[in-house]
Amino acid sequence: MIRTLLLGFCLGLAALAQAKAQPAADTLAAIRARGQVVCGVSVNTIGFAVPDARGVFRGLDVDACRAVAAAILGDATKVRFVPTTTQVRFTALQSGEVDLLVRNTTWSLGREAQLGLAFASINFYDGQGFMVRKSAGVASARQLDGATICVQPGTTTELNLADYFRSHNMRFTPVVIEQVEEIRAAFVSGRCDAYTNDASSLASFRASQGNSGDFVLLPEIISKEPLGAVVRKGDWRFFDIVRWSHFAMVAAEELGITSENIDSFMASPNPDIQRLLGRTGEFGRAMGVENDWAVRIIRQVGNLGEVWERNITPLGIPRGINGLWTKGGLQYAPPIR
Repeated sequence: MIRTLLLGFCLGLAALAQAKAQPAADTLAAIRARGQVVCGVSVNTIGFAVPDARGVFRGLDVDACRAVAAAILGDATKVRFVPTTTQVRFTALQSGEVDLLVRNTTWSLGREAQLGLAFASINFYDGQGFMVRKSAGVASARQLDGATICVQPGTTTELNLADYFRSHNMRFTPVVIEQVEEIRAAFVSGRCDAYTNDASSLASFRASQGNSGDFVLLPEIISKEPLGAVVRKGDWRFFDIVRWSHFAMVAAEELGITSENIDSFMASPNPDIQRLLGRTGEFGRAMGVENDWAVRIIRQVGNLGEVWERNITPLGIPRGINGLWTKGGLQYAPPIR
């Protein structure tokens, strides 16, 4: 019996070692072979990912995907966007249905340690909030004791909601709905007293309403929600490209380089600018792309400030902690050298 158990244990270890020895998928090669980046995004979230009247996706997350396409393929338009729900987003990435996920997804220890995924960047520092109808006369989340609250399942939002009410000895009744359109409709129709989500998502929803003044964002922010790009663990070359595509946009803003003035910087003697623009060094080729990878991103997508102005400013969300570190924000690019 003991011998059988030992044999089974050894076979299990061997299988585990074999699984760990499996080479990671070469996402970069797959993207080049198909000529397209496949990016998982959110469903109809204004400012982050939403198709316009012509069916062209626009938004902060969309531009993060386009930056990766520009770096790898030289063309920011070579992206296929796959709308994903909170329930299927990680499965879509794990299975290879999408190359990367950029859809209002919070970086957390549990997700990175347990799902075989790695967060490559943070493009939006957010926090969870609450929205109520103005007619309810509620001015604080502490007034929501006994309320019904709309929340999406399988999210950090659901966990934070329970933690907040428990820590304040308050009661609530969750109204759990997966589809974002349905949960918003439930809130508008009065099925729940409040709607909780990342504050950016709530602001996006309010902006989409013709009667936006009828809804109030409560002042409490009850969590830290760093949102960004996610890739599969093990494919570290692709991880580097996704991560540094974001940092290139941050660095460009720091240096004052925009999509409009980039040509005027080509002869700059500043070594930081020379390395960013691929005029010196082999940093692009070290990642498996061309040395002008950042130039492609800046020309076609813009620096981070341009991306913010295009997508988030119209929502009325102040940049705040999402600004550059030089202006009191958290966006900071490590040096390219």
